Amino acid sequence: MLPADELELPQGGGEDEVPFEADLDDLELEEDEVEVDEVDEELEGEDLDETEELDAEDGEEASPKAKKKAKSTAEADEDEDTPKFPDTPVPTPKAMLSALQWAFDGEENVPDGLLERYAEHARLLLQTNRELNLVAVVQPKEVAAKLYLDSWRLTRLLPLMAKTVVDLGSGGGFPGIPLALAEPMLSMVLCDARPKKAAFLERAVAELGLRNTRVVAEKAEEWLAREKVNMVLVRNVSSVRENIRTLRKVRHNLRDFVMIKGTSWSRELRAAEREAERLGFRLDTVWEHDLPEEMGHRVVLVYRAPGGMGN
Repeated sequence: MLPADELELPQGGGEDEVPFEADLDDLELEEDEVEVDEVDEELEGEDLDETEELDAEDGEEASPKAKKKAKSTAEADEDEDTPKFPDTPVPTPKAMLSALQWAFDGEENVPDGLLERYAEHARLLLQTNRELNLVAVVQPKEVAAKLYLDSWRLTRLLPLMAKTVVDLGSGGGFPGIPLALAEPMLSMVLCDARPKKAAFLERAVAELGLRNTRVVAEKAEEWLAREKVNMVLVRNVSSVRENIRTLRKVRHNLRDFVMIKGTSWSRELRAAEREAERLGFRLDTVWEHDLPEEMGHRVVLVYRAPGGMGN
């Protein structure tokens, strides 16, 4: 990871790592600016949002969008009890592996046997998805590109070996399980407060034999109040600003805060600038890449947190 002052703000897609010192006043907003507290539409193929209403500690009410999304555990369970894809066929091992090979075509340094392991998790995911809402993408190629390739590409950017990493609101296991399978020397913690999704994660970890992974059935911010980690990952959990606020009370217990975002990232960055500065989160890296066959544009945002984990 390069120092923030070495390169300039990215101008578009591509797969180059682009660290920069953010001058967010220069970012132009579109006239039809979306509400920044929404989850990226491009990432709706991942887990249901786990955003909760923030308390009034800072004299500021949660946004109407955040309030609407805030759910009790019982309400979340009710949603999970009504599967959205009960009749979706589960691909054969050969078909799922073929889709993964298509998605990863041209990628370098993919470990031997990794795609077979991804196919194993994907079939378990899609089988369970018939009974429990885990993901909203069910076609093999979309699953391969939007979930597994998208997650695996983090290994090109992030130093993961010998790190302790928390996947906040893991849901179906993304990006945590693909990363844990790709990097055996990583210590992964999958956090999800929703009981049925935590139970799925426990099953997946057991069936995949992931010795470097454990599941925590509580909110990540509550677990982090007792633990220190190197990195927290967030995918498909609210806006940049709300994500930063979620960790405001435990910001000294982590070193890096990494978010996977879609096309609304620049608008969200600008909306989060004041909150991030106030809480001591410094934007360190922005990395953009495209999924195959125009399946989506992704941006990885790496914030340096105030935490005292050291290098």
